[in-house]
Amino acid sequence: QVQLVESGGGLVQAGGSLRLSCAASGSISSINAMGWYRQAPGKQRELVATITQGGRTNYANYVKGRFTISRDGAKDTVYLQMNSLQPEDTAVYYCTAFARMAYWGQGTQVTVSS
Repeated sequence: QVQLVESGGGLVQAGGSLRLSCAASGSISSINAMGWYRQAPGKQRELVATITQGGRTNYANYVKGRFTISRDGAKDTVYLQMNSLQPEDTAVYYCTAFARMAYWGQGTQVTVSS
């Protein structure tokens, strides 16, 4: 079992920045990769970014150049630095860990005002 706790969401004006954190606990050694997804009202959950245990990253096209995913292995924590935020980035952001199955955090709300 893997437990994930997100933090760092909030309200920001367009053009602003936020940093999300996701702390993992439990069966950490079973995790192959971690990532962030988001879900806006009335829309399906979509990929934002992922990072493997080796540090390889992958980004959705709509966040490339604006968002950066990183990890601190010593703290078992993954971060999502979000810059140049736009109103269309408003969503609940979910942390996920990929092991034998996918584990999900409870989500953190990000709201970007115009």
